[in-house]
Amino acid sequence: MQDRSIRLAIVVAEFNYDVTYLMLQRALSHAKFLGVDVPLVVKVPGSFEIPLAASKLAERPDVDAVVTLGAVIKGETKHDESVASQVFRKIMDISLDSNKPVTVGIIGPGASHEQAVDRIEEYAVRAVESAVKMVRRLRSLEEVKEVGETVTVE
Repeated sequence: MQDRSIRLAIVVAEFNYDVTYLMLQRALSHAKFLGVDVPLVVKVPGSFEIPLAASKLAERPDVDAVVTLGAVIKGETKHDESVASQVFRKIMDISLDSNKPVTVGIIGPGASHEQAVDRIEEYAVRAVESAVKMVRRLRSLEEVKEVGETVTVE
């Protein structure tokens, strides 16, 4: 099912770029497979900076959804847990505040580099897939005018 009217923006972290570069390539490929446009890709230094760029993109009228890509890899401290926790919380806030899907394709916390490499395709594809599904479902939801019997939006 193709829908050229869906426009995604992608925010990708440069930290752990050996992982996130491949995530970006998989995300772009999957968007093309689904027939949606990706007119904007914004690179940020790390996952911590993703929410600011995602917020700016979500404000744009020419963006229907924002896909976030990053890899928060476990080190010797619990720094990865605090970074990921705050980033995930802010991404959810941005989605709710903008009324647009902002999807999470961020590996971690607690992932080793090897685990991150193993999850590249899964996380990238899932984030794009979720963004496209949510745009379509929110559009369908807007078309529901009256509810008498149960209506399932899918």
